[in-house]
Amino acid sequence: MKQTDNRSTMVLVVLSAAFCVLIAAFTFEWWGVPKPLPPIPLVDPKFLETKTWRQSYADLISLEEDVDHFDCYICHEEDKKSVLKFDANHRVIIPEEHEDIVMGHGTHGRNNDCFNCHNDKNLLLLQARGIESLKMENSTPLCGSCHGPTLRDWEAGSHGRTSGYWDRSKGPYKKQDCVNCHDPHSPGFPGRRPAPAPNHLRHVSAPSAAQPSTQH
Repeated sequence: MKQTDNRSTMVLVVLSAAFCVLIAAFTFEWWGVPKPLPPIPLVDPKFLETKTWRQSYADLISLEEDVDHFDCYICHEEDKKSVLKFDANHRVIIPEEHEDIVMGHGTHGRNNDCFNCHNDKNLLLLQARGIESLKMENSTPLCGSCHGPTLRDWEAGSHGRTSGYWDRSKGPYKKQDCVNCHDPHSPGFPGRRPAPAPNHLRHVSAPSAAQPSTQH
């Protein structure tokens, strides 16, 4: 019995000594200090932005913004028809008053006549195939008069963007108009830098020249 007690005492002493060594090792960092992780960069706020990259005329009206610069008749005479000028290659000459407009609607170069879309009898209105006049804030039917399949996809929800609630019982939703994403004069959608990947919180050494990265 006494021999068993001695063995138990010995085991307890060894365990106590081992724990004391571990405490000292962690306290004095005998195994070295781990390399600190690099700071996690903040996500660019623009990747969290929910607004479309353009504001339409309809948006400005709903926000009660100043839309005087859309009033063509501040400069144009109402009783005088506007006349377009073209160069030798039949490209419309943009007046210096509209130098911010870049005509690039279509790669074929045929859609370079302002009155293909603007009503030549009333500059405050638009015109489309089969539609004599459209208000400026209702431009989507104009786009759809030429881009029928795209309009069909937009109406079905597979093209463009719908903001708000998918569950209609939870709240309202809004289908963004074509001009919320596309500049009507140069409708090609601009490229966007992709959002950063999730941070995995692990330090990864930069690949050396001898060991090129195989990540894609």
